[in-house]
Amino acid sequence: MLTSILVISGLAAAFGLLLGYASIRFHVEGNPVADKLDTLLPQSQCGQCGFPGCRPFAEAVASGEAPINACPPGGEDTMLALAETLGVDPMPMGEEDAGEAVVGVAVIDEQECIGCTICIKACPVDAILGTTRQMHTVIASECTGCQLCIEPCPVDCITLESIEKTTETWSWALPGSPEEIAFTAKVVENHA
Repeated sequence: MLTSILVISGLAAAFGLLLGYASIRFHVEGNPVADKLDTLLPQSQCGQCGFPGCRPFAEAVASGEAPINACPPGGEDTMLALAETLGVDPMPMGEEDAGEAVVGVAVIDEQECIGCTICIKACPVDAILGTTRQMHTVIASECTGCQLCIEPCPVDCITLESIEKTTETWSWALPGSPEEIAFTAKVVENHA
């Protein structure tokens, strides 16, 4: 029994060392521009830009493979932030995406819901709560308004309700890096 414990411990140590060496030897640095762009995106992971999520879209924009105006949930505000970060000219949004981003939350009509769970599978941020053959509901604070749950619903019981911008629903975009925080503090200090 003691021999078995020693052998398994030895194997665990050997594999641990091997994995540690591999993580150092094959380490891949991330793209800092893509990291910065990713923080500017709405993180809805909706795929409306043609990429499977916000991170792949940020990497494509950083490498010049995707336009900066391809994020419908982010709208014009996100496109302007991407243009400013990259130092490029802003691009017009498509006609259907023009203007400010639509801020909304999905709402399920509880009387019509049949509990099929299709909307749960379609939601990229797990904002829908429910189980098979039971009524579903949307966790409003988690919903990004990407509308991916509306189309697959077989009974059309999901709608998107817009959220009016008030002092209770509006929020500041927080600075992302310590340098931005220091810059913001310096600007506020100079204007005070």
